[in-house]
Amino acid sequence: MKQLAFAAAAPSAIAALNRALGIGGASELDGSVPAALWRNALAGPAAEFLSRPGKGLRASIVRAGWQLGGGAADALPDRIPLVIEILHAASLIVDDIEDGSEERRGAPTLHRQFGIPIAINTGSWMYFWALAELSELGLSPAAELAAHRAAASTLVRCHQGQALDLATRVWHLSPESVGAVVSATTRLKTGELCMLAAQLAAIAAGASPVIIAAVRRFAGAMGTGLQMLDDLGSLASVARRAKAREDLEGGRPTWPWAWLAEVQPFAWTRCAALARTIAADTNDTYGREARLDELSAMLLDGVGAIARHRVRFTLDSALAELVSTVGASSITEEIATELSRMEASYG
Repeated sequence: MKQLAFAAAAPSAIAALNRALGIGGASELDGSVPAALWRNALAGPAAEFLSRPGKGLRASIVRAGWQLGGGAADALPDRIPLVIEILHAASLIVDDIEDGSEERRGAPTLHRQFGIPIAINTGSWMYFWALAELSELGLSPAAELAAHRAAASTLVRCHQGQALDLATRVWHLSPESVGAVVSATTRLKTGELCMLAAQLAAIAAGASPVIIAAVRRFAGAMGTGLQMLDDLGSLASVARRAKAREDLEGGRPTWPWAWLAEVQPFAWTRCAALARTIAADTNDTYGREARLDELSAMLLDGVGAIARHRVRFTLDSALAELVSTVGASSITEEIATELSRMEASYG
């Protein structure tokens, strides 16, 4: 059996965009409108964002779900990872607007390039383009219905998670509640799309309900573990300092806040008070940056060794549960190797 080839690039999103917008495509454009207008209004902004390279983590989950579901390694329909990539791209475009972010994937955010109205419309259109692509998979009616239901449920839950992320400030929570809020936000905002990636692939591969449920649970736990790494890495990495400051300034409850509340509730209270002070004082730019660095260091010092332990426990437990259902194989061994590589990549 061939390995999962986690590092392999996903099918060209730009080629897929051209296919979808072309004659007979899933989102065919009205040919009576000059092409230049479509480029300015939709095709250009969409192509600009889709041309930026991502990590490909969700495409890896798709491949794992496909093979664990019984699909041949070299027969994965390219539209399945495409659907997930489109949904993820759409969520990033909208998320950047809501967060006021300046940069995404090494370039200015789409709303900085094209303006907020066009960016909102482009991101929203991508959600519906992804759903249209599901109808092009050639699934049986029952499987296609299951795929559409899964996608609709995922979009509902992802937006619920985004609502929590936007509205919640860490200083409004108690040390006793922050862990549950962070866990729910991660499961809804990050885990649900990972679960859909595995679920769609397993459905398309003709997997049994038991296998579909198992790969879905694993993908959700994997998404949680990777979000933990992302939250921790943004604090620890100099290269990601801007992202860490954005989260700290916004008072967003992340995993380091949850871990600190668990092991050092008094330190958590001090950090939450500092975060609130930083958010309230928008005048002293230099002092603000110094306090953000202080808060970042306090969080890192407070969570200490427990952070890596919790990440490893989450990933190991997810893999162990998967193996207990599907059995050990070269596929699960490759997944284990990839999880270790991903963990190491966060420093």
